[in-house]
Amino acid sequence: MKIAVIDIGTNTFHLIIAAQSDEKLEIIYKTNVPVKLGEDITKDNLIIANAFERGINCLKQFKATINEHQVDVVKATATSGVRSAKNGTGFVESAWDEAGIKIDVIDGDEEASLIYQGVKWSGAIAGKCLIMDIGGGSTEFILCDEKELIWKKSYNIGAARLMQAFFKSDPINEIDKNQILTHLNQELIELKTICEEFKPETLIGSAGAFETFAQMLLPNIDVKAISAADISYSAYQKLSEKLISASHQERAQMENLIPLRVDMIVMAGILTNYVLAEMNIKQIKLSTYDLKMGVLHGLKK
Repeated sequence: MKIAVIDIGTNTFHLIIAAQSDEKLEIIYKTNVPVKLGEDITKDNLIIANAFERGINCLKQFKATINEHQVDVVKATATSGVRSAKNGTGFVESAWDEAGIKIDVIDGDEEASLIYQGVKWSGAIAGKCLIMDIGGGSTEFILCDEKELIWKKSYNIGAARLMQAFFKSDPINEIDKNQILTHLNQELIELKTICEEFKPETLIGSAGAFETFAQMLLPNIDVKAISAADISYSAYQKLSEKLISASHQERAQMENLIPLRVDMIVMAGILTNYVLAEMNIKQIKLSTYDLKMGVLHGLKK
């Protein structure tokens, strides 16, 4: 049996195709496209026309690939960019009418649960951990250990959303940074309370920006070939300081920093630094398994 999973994110669309034989799953195809569905979404809470068209065209390409691989089961999920947009329902309808892709728009709670399943599958969870998945539209936090999911919540503080609201200077200045920190203080009260009680020791970054951090710090590893990796706390601190203090042009010249993340990595760095400091966490891990792997894991028989 062949299974395809499509993850329709605010920034990036992902397609994974896996072949299942007995209990084993083998990834036979994997791609992602920087669609930027959430471009300018904070202005009128709409998927703008150009982004809408890019999204549908990407899904048409995915559908052609799925057909080529003769896939048996297809599951497409959409997260913050679609669920928060006024014309999100219209996008879902167009995806079916024009690309033949049926989209399941999931809420933040289900998104966090699927991220947990993906990260758990990676083997990254050891002891009390706080999983953080920085998307474009939302960021999910999951408090857990090897045995159970303790608490989870989705917040509308994704990198693209923060960037559109607060990133007005280049390099980012203290005024913009302080506005972001004030916003995070207001938004993350419940997260801080639950972490004070359970005291997670490790922050696990789920794919996305954390793959970029790992690739920049460990250029010899292939993040596409691993499920998890340790990230040096001190090395990360130096890298985040470098990224946040750099200009757009300076970041654009940095190795292993893809164009899509040249600016959003600043938001990811500020958010990660805030979480590490406020929750007093000194260990960092990467899980390359995230929501799409959680969906895939749930589909295998």
